[in-house]
Amino acid sequence: MPNAQCPMPHAPFADLRKYDQSWFDRGRPGWYILLWWLVQAIAFPLTIQPLNQLRCMLLRLFGARIGKGVLIRPTARFTYPWKVTIGDYSWIGDDVVFYSLDEIIVGEHCVISHKSYLCTGSHDLRDPAFGLKTAKITINNGVWVAADCFVAPGVEIGANAVIGARSSVFTSMPSGQVCLGSPCRPQYPRLVDNS
Repeated sequence: MPNAQCPMPHAPFADLRKYDQSWFDRGRPGWYILLWWLVQAIAFPLTIQPLNQLRCMLLRLFGARIGKGVLIRPTARFTYPWKVTIGDYSWIGDDVVFYSLDEIIVGEHCVISHKSYLCTGSHDLRDPAFGLKTAKITINNGVWVAADCFVAPGVEIGANAVIGARSSVFTSMPSGQVCLGSPCRPQYPRLVDNS
């Protein structure tokens, strides 16, 4: 059995004892955040698919800006809903995570498919205290983020772009392009059949 006190060959870059996020503003007091997490943990999974409007109502009650005709699945998760905006007629799939330490804006007629992770928080790799860094995510109108994608802090996805399944998006993507891969890159224009 390995010994936890056993020395490793290299000293760690980080000293996590120095980690401090006391400067970070979660946007609401601690009791309010715990109330939201409790409501989300109980109410969301218990609301069957057709009770979508109840989930939208709960998100609005806790400060999210949710447009009309929005569809949110019961297993979607929102860390801080008061930092989330979702435009009209957008769909949020099962097991999607809005890790909303910073603002997340989703435009109109967007699809965020199941198991995608929108992450507005990271850490400073050069900081021995592993300092928290946050940046907003913007997903413009008509975007489809396909299944199991990761969208990093500070990313903006241009209008009508498609992010292919299992892509990792670390930089902003242009409008009207099909973008794929890890790291995600534009591949070809998104064409629409209007016939």
